[in-house]
Amino acid sequence: MNGPLKAAWVLTAFVVVVGAVLWIVSGKAVFAVFIVLGLLTGAGAWITGRSLPKEDTTP
Repeated sequence: MNGPLKAAWVLTAFVVVVGAVLWIVSGKAVFAVFIVLGLLTGAGAWITGRSLPKEDTTP
């Protein structure tokens, strides 16, 4: 897993957690948008991470 992919997963977790916490604390469903955006970010990270070519370790 490379650095940008790790950063995308951290961003995903942060956005989802913040959205959930704000939704629970405020009671406003508008914060569900944070959860959806976080899940879309995670899906993008998963798709782009799987599309990377495997590294050739043979000499």
